[in-house]
Amino acid sequence: MPKTLPAATLRSQCAQILTAAGSTPAEAEQVAANLVLANLSGHDSHGVGMLPRYVDAVAEGGLVPNASVKVNADIGTMLALDGQHGYGQIVGVQATELGIARAKQHGSCIFTLANAHHLGRIGHFAEMATAEGLVSMHFVNVLSRPVVAPWGGGDGRFGTNPCCIGIPLAGAEPFLLDFATSRVAQGKMRVAHNKGERVPDGYLIDERGAPTNDPGVVVVPQANGLFGALMTFGEHKGYGMAMACELLGGALTGGGTWHRPADTARTVLNGMLTILIDPAKLGTQASFAQEATAFVEWLRQSPPGTGFDQVQIAGEPERAARVARERDGIWLDDATWGEIVAAGAKVDVTVA
Repeated sequence: MPKTLPAATLRSQCAQILTAAGSTPAEAEQVAANLVLANLSGHDSHGVGMLPRYVDAVAEGGLVPNASVKVNADIGTMLALDGQHGYGQIVGVQATELGIARAKQHGSCIFTLANAHHLGRIGHFAEMATAEGLVSMHFVNVLSRPVVAPWGGGDGRFGTNPCCIGIPLAGAEPFLLDFATSRVAQGKMRVAHNKGERVPDGYLIDERGAPTNDPGVVVVPQANGLFGALMTFGEHKGYGMAMACELLGGALTGGGTWHRPADTARTVLNGMLTILIDPAKLGTQASFAQEATAFVEWLRQSPPGTGFDQVQIAGEPERAARVARERDGIWLDDATWGEIVAAGAKVDVTVA
């Protein structure tokens, strides 16, 4: 049956499974907290539903518990880092902490991160940066079964390749734009499939390249053994952005791009290019704060369009979701909960 669980309970249960899968208690707690925070933020696609895949990836050897980020090159304002197949929620945080320290020291930092296992919600790293008063930009590629079709193509050739931009706003919560370059995240298709839902037109093509509303085409193999694919957002524009993320997050970082037939591995590797800027070092901080605030207020003054209550700023829906879900609990569909229970059983942990 579906479950609605308090965030604290879910964190504890996930941490138990992660510990049994080989993580130290500290690592397990940090990864579990990150997954649950994604659920709290309304992004179930990057939440605890990923845990079963992580357990399988550890068993495959593609995800290495207790790994730390490695510095391959350091020239002050630029860092080349390797995640060594560690949990993205660990090595991604370590990399971002290094980058923040350099940006605070020098005014900016560019770092590349290769070979990180699934980084999760990229907005988490932007939140870290904006909390320190920094502007952040992140370009990410995905090394896993390709699930997104190129514009004009009929099968999956790359991943959902997210892009994220965080901008601090004086006296207010930050602007935080975090999006997949596909019409919708792959994880959201898993959630929809588990719920038995159909999806809107224009999101998917089936294994033959024809439009479909069935999210299962990108979740489970079809009768011919093939998968369908997601479409990019904004037609050729989203495709161009996805390609940029592949080249910047994959080729430039040294982690690699996807150019081979699909496989059935459960491991998901990410590469990420991050750019951090400290406005305080530019000499424009006062005008930056004033102009950014004025523009946000200008947007808010727009009368609501049909079907809308108000104009929102990127990051606000997630913050509202956190308040509601902390209060009401996190709802998990029957299939997702069943997969978590099964993942626990694989490492001799019983959750109920």
